[in-house]
Amino acid sequence: MALSVNGIEGLPLVGPGDDLCAMLLRAIDAQTPLRDGDVLVVAQKIVSKAEGRLVRLADVSPSANAVALAAETEKDPRLVQLILDESVAVVRKRPGVLIVRHRLGFVSANAGIDQSNVDQGCGDVALLLPLDPDASASALHARIFDATGKRVGVIISDSANRPWRLGTTAVAIGAAGIRVFDDRRGDTDLFGRELKITLVNRADGIATAAVLVMGETTERIPAALVRGFPQESPAGDAAAINRPLNEDLFQ
Repeated sequence: MALSVNGIEGLPLVGPGDDLCAMLLRAIDAQTPLRDGDVLVVAQKIVSKAEGRLVRLADVSPSANAVALAAETEKDPRLVQLILDESVAVVRKRPGVLIVRHRLGFVSANAGIDQSNVDQGCGDVALLLPLDPDASASALHARIFDATGKRVGVIISDSANRPWRLGTTAVAIGAAGIRVFDDRRGDTDLFGRELKITLVNRADGIATAAVLVMGETTERIPAALVRGFPQESPAGDAAAINRPLNEDLFQ
């Protein structure tokens, strides 16, 4: 099997209300025709911008709880309020660090809220994650098929840090039209030993491959096309990737 990962260049800056699917298809068409089985990886940031998930901090009134937590973590109380609004639990906190369990089920720093690569010309602005990244991916998947007749998988990716490893990687927070897991439990290894726990996370693997060409800072390549990856059934969503609370040994 051979994979290719091609950054989608030429996308203009995305703003609230923009037709992101049309913008992506124009940029892709300028580079390469879509094929059945392609996987389009789209950075969460442009999805959130198109969906209007920008919040002016001047419009946020922090609660007493947010003010107290901001003092502990040395963060803006207004930003902390947004983090709390997007979360169901605070997992860890210390000066400079606020890790929460997001309402979507995963654990992340600052509830995935970001202020980088966001126009701050009208005052401090924060960008929240999409309300439902799987629904966003599903809508893109359906629109692409309607426009092109091609069955293209869609992954919405976000940056993530892992507690026992240094450095940023990418994870899938939304998915449609792809199988997110390769469940090998019950198979046997090279020597006939039964595999007990081997559950390959295909979606995160694709997202990580894509971020190598998309970049994390000023590259302006917020999407990538992954080609050559087998599109096996059944398709799933990214919500299935979150580890159930009853299996979380570190909560």
